[in-house]
Amino acid sequence: MIKQFCLYTLFFSTLAFGESDPLPSWNEGAVKKAVVEFVKRTTDPSSLNCVAPDARIATFDQDGTLWVSHPMYAQVVYCFDRVPTLIKEKPELANVEPFKTVLSRNREAIAKLSTDDLLKILAATLSGMSTEEFQSEVKSWLDTGRHPRWNRPYTELSYKPMIELLQYLRANGYKTYIVTGGGQDFVRVYAQQVYGIPPEQVVGSMGGISYVYDKNGKPVLIKDPKLLLNDNNAGKPEGIHMMIGRRPYAAFGNSTGDRQMLEYTKAGDGQRLAMLVMHDDAEREYAYGPAQGLPDTKVGTFTQALYDEAKKNGWIVISMKEDWKQIFAFDEAK
Repeated sequence: MIKQFCLYTLFFSTLAFGESDPLPSWNEGAVKKAVVEFVKRTTDPSSLNCVAPDARIATFDQDGTLWVSHPMYAQVVYCFDRVPTLIKEKPELANVEPFKTVLSRNREAIAKLSTDDLLKILAATLSGMSTEEFQSEVKSWLDTGRHPRWNRPYTELSYKPMIELLQYLRANGYKTYIVTGGGQDFVRVYAQQVYGIPPEQVVGSMGGISYVYDKNGKPVLIKDPKLLLNDNNAGKPEGIHMMIGRRPYAAFGNSTGDRQMLEYTKAGDGQRLAMLVMHDDAEREYAYGPAQGLPDTKVGTFTQALYDEAKKNGWIVISMKEDWKQIFAFDEAK
């Protein structure tokens, strides 16, 4: 039965790509070869590692893996932009930290906000409205928000090589999921548009929801300031189990927050693929680590310990600088 399924998906993969290169934005080399060989081994009906289509699961972190996360995560920027609206609704917060600092627009002071400060801002700005109102607000922000470096919408800042990889995996029968530390409701607004991933295949940090009735008696879901799942670090495999119910055969990340997801993936039987994106191209994107002597960062930290674990356990490190011909769709290939 598995062999029949593999023949089926191999046929449709051939139709989708023919003899053309499925990953044209990737430079030829060991990294690209590892991806192609993994797909062939897990979908080729003659391979002992052929995986039944219903078990073909690939999980992707989002920020820093699928799109730009620097200098600040897009969702955090959205929350900062919502603070003035929040203050209009609750003026007593204007002189309360950390809201006071955000209102000051002092970038240096904002950059020094602690994790607890950020959590307070996120809880206040991501709750108190219906799920429909939230979706509408996020869509409006995505239409108008611009990244400070490229002056482009965040939805244009996905990595072209990773979009190709998503398409390549799906063409070979893999179901692709986003598994992110970001807010699940936030990412679900644009995941289909940007990545071709439907909302039900987004696993993220989850807040509480209350079922209530509006003034007209219509049932609505209200977002509560209560964290149900922090889908980061160990929360990622926990979220995968709760929301997907299968161990991935392939997992992709870029930071310490993805370590447990890659460990969990590689601990499975058969052929498994674990990859980490290393941001080492300051010219075309950003360079940060602090692995391999790159600048340190609080956003998307990639430590030397994580790098060493990757090398020890057979995880593949993708160098943006060396392995990608093109980073964004609007770039020229190098």
